[in-house]
Amino acid sequence: MSEKIKILYLDDETDNLMGFKALLRLDYQIFTAVNVPQALDCLETNPEIRVVFCDQRMPGKTGVDFFEEIRISHPLPIRIMLTAYTDVESIIAAINKGNIFRFVKKPWTEADIIGAIEEANKFYIANSMLAIKNDELQKAYDELNKFAYSVSHDIRGPLSGILGAINLANEIDDVEEMKEMLFLMKKSVKKMDAYVLSMHDYYSLQRGELKITEIDFHKVIDELKAIYTVLAKVNDVAFNISISHDGIFRSDYAPLRLIFNNLLSNAFKYQDRDSKNKSVEVIVEVDKSVATVYVKDTGIGILGSHVGEIFNLFYRSNSLEVGSGFGLYNVRSALMKLNGQIEVQSVLHKGTTFKVTIPSI
Repeated sequence: MSEKIKILYLDDETDNLMGFKALLRLDYQIFTAVNVPQALDCLETNPEIRVVFCDQRMPGKTGVDFFEEIRISHPLPIRIMLTAYTDVESIIAAINKGNIFRFVKKPWTEADIIGAIEEANKFYIANSMLAIKNDELQKAYDELNKFAYSVSHDIRGPLSGILGAINLANEIDDVEEMKEMLFLMKKSVKKMDAYVLSMHDYYSLQRGELKITEIDFHKVIDELKAIYTVLAKVNDVAFNISISHDGIFRSDYAPLRLIFNNLLSNAFKYQDRDSKNKSVEVIVEVDKSVATVYVKDTGIGILGSHVGEIFNLFYRSNSLEVGSGFGLYNVRSALMKLNGQIEVQSVLHKGTTFKVTIPSI
């Protein structure tokens, strides 16, 4: 059965409250209040309340005044006025100040109340869905703005570099200088290629369906080990791997590989170049159908004020290394698909540890 709609009724007459609750308690979850403080407390402790009924004529504060107050503090519940009076001033005030959804005239009938509740609930659902869509639209708009900037920076920048190198190469006869120009062009092309691959990962995660298979973390790591072992030797970084895999673990291989690849890429990319004891460590522990992964580095670290933002799309925590701003965003998106979580501990100039927890599916 679906959960009962939660309704609050504020009235200073207890007989009205008792009659209202007795009539509707079987079909709805009814909360009652005899004064405004009680009503406000009820709204605070029960944020799922969808409909609020209120009597207009009450001592101390009118129904219009109450609705005007909760319109700001609790805007989601739909507001319905109960009144035995129909003076024009009250109606205008209720509409302009309280932004009410409907009037129900006293003495009310069961049909009047139930009809008002059902219509108010439909309006509540429609407003809630609209709010969600607006949030999604705002997020998409923000990402589009960032994407437009990123395209001009991460694609047009390398293209301009290649074009400049080509123009210089046309005027160069020396072979060594020509090789230098080719090296610069290769660097720009690799930058664009990395950006395009990151975009591909981003859209694959957004649109792709999960493909569940049995996962062997030894194989997942071995595929990446060949790449990063070479990188470790070239940059004099100690690369250590520890895997403890007990039991069967099922998940989607592609997002898992993406998570490992992006975390390892960052761990090597942001090493402290002046350090004499550079290292990257990967620890994988699978126990009771839960995989816990640690990726530790001795890199430059992340400012505490930046830790909360590093998973945002196109965010770059520093300018020492060129990045697309997709990497950690894609990691978080992949973990959301796998119902996983990620934690970060980082000390500036002393390294960063990412802890990833993923349940078996």
